[in-house]
Amino acid sequence: MNVALIPVRGGSKSIPLKNIKEIAGKPLVYWTAKAANDCKDIDIVYIATDSEIIRKTINGFKLNKVRVIDRGKDTATDTASSESVMMEFARKYEFDNIVLVQATSPLLKSSDIENGFKLFHKDKTDSVVSVVRQKRFIWETNEEGYAASINYNIFNRPRRQEFKGYLVENGAFYITSKKALIDSRNRISGNIKACEMDESTYFEVDEENDWIIIEQQLRHKNEKNNVKIKMFLTDCDGCLTDGGMYYSENGDEMKKFSTRDGMGFRLLKKQGIITGIITAEKRRLNQMRAEKLDIDEVFQDVNDKVSVIRYLCDKYHIMPENVVYVGDDINDLEAIKFVGYGCCVRDAHKEVKKYADYISDCNGGQGAVRDIIDKILDGNL
Repeated sequence: MNVALIPVRGGSKSIPLKNIKEIAGKPLVYWTAKAANDCKDIDIVYIATDSEIIRKTINGFKLNKVRVIDRGKDTATDTASSESVMMEFARKYEFDNIVLVQATSPLLKSSDIENGFKLFHKDKTDSVVSVVRQKRFIWETNEEGYAASINYNIFNRPRRQEFKGYLVENGAFYITSKKALIDSRNRISGNIKACEMDESTYFEVDEENDWIIIEQQLRHKNEKNNVKIKMFLTDCDGCLTDGGMYYSENGDEMKKFSTRDGMGFRLLKKQGIITGIITAEKRRLNQMRAEKLDIDEVFQDVNDKVSVIRYLCDKYHIMPENVVYVGDDINDLEAIKFVGYGCCVRDAHKEVKKYADYISDCNGGQGAVRDIIDKILDGNL
């Protein structure tokens, strides 16, 4: 069984009762509680607190997986570590694996934790830590006050797009097993993998200035989530198909499409959502599949996909933020950045995954497009 543990205490000094102070219209702890609650890999979300006011606030969240539990006085002091809360929890509750979630990281999404579990379940992995990539040049000074660069050569300053940067722990979440936690008495141990999150999640709510920055991001995120989707566009090969090219003995070209994706398009059309395919290839098979599914718009042999999306937005009087685009490779990257909801399949190129608002649990041609459509129709995208 996988559980999440969110420690919150009532004695915050920097911002009084910080964990239940409203940020973007909700108590701070609500945002991480909801992310953990919505994560398909987590069975129960425990929120440990020493405050009756916090307990009452959390009980009003109406999140089905959330349980409020007591936090001992010794683990709720200014100097108590998160490990002390975790060890206290481990002595009282049964579980296999635990996700320590920090309430001060409200930009955390359920998909971030799910990505963490994907890494955690890989062979020889004992723990996972969430990180963000920072492309900053780091310096240090010696005892005499002279400065020296640490992560780049001052005579060969790299361009941002060529600079790998470095990974910074953002404090959002940590995953480990109960056994590893008890043996090491630490939130992470053994063979550790880093789960990279969006660079906007670099900030944690510790001081008032952090609060202002993160609240602006949360409000922007909420506004985006409330935008109605009016058009659904996708690449073909690698999204509607598995990306493979099949040939018969006679040289006939064949492709594998998912019937589940086909039903998804029909459900979209019932909701009045415009559908379209934009692909760099030009194949009669693509056109045939589009005709069978009654796709509204089909554009083949396209190099500049953003220009096509602009044209379709003008044609149907739709703003780009009302558009979903699904891609899998780097020629889809600009389109994913341009629309309101850029999505990709599970086996997409790693660069595409960095910018996607949602990464499907399925590979291309294996129901990925249907998975994304279901998210739309369920109101979860």
